[in-house]
Amino acid sequence: MITAIVFVKADVARIPEVAEAIAALDGVSEVYSVTGQIDLIALVRVREHDDIAAVVADRLNKVPGVTATETHIAFRAYSRHDLESAFSLGLD
Repeated sequence: MITAIVFVKADVARIPEVAEAIAALDGVSEVYSVTGQIDLIALVRVREHDDIAAVVADRLNKVPGVTATETHIAFRAYSRHDLESAFSLGLD
């Protein structure tokens, strides 16, 4: 599974509608509204790199109200949950 983190700038008056439209796209697992220089962060999870282009370039960028995107491909995932599993002794 390939994960891409997409920073989305959107028309400020339409952020909720843009977020809902992006969340409805196949390949988009989550959309967050955030503070700062960007308006939304979308997590795209697909099987192949070419699928990222299909989701981001072909569909997400064309959602009415999206003004700009910046896509980052994830190499590895680190999370507290993963660390707890790795160091678990199986004593529950």
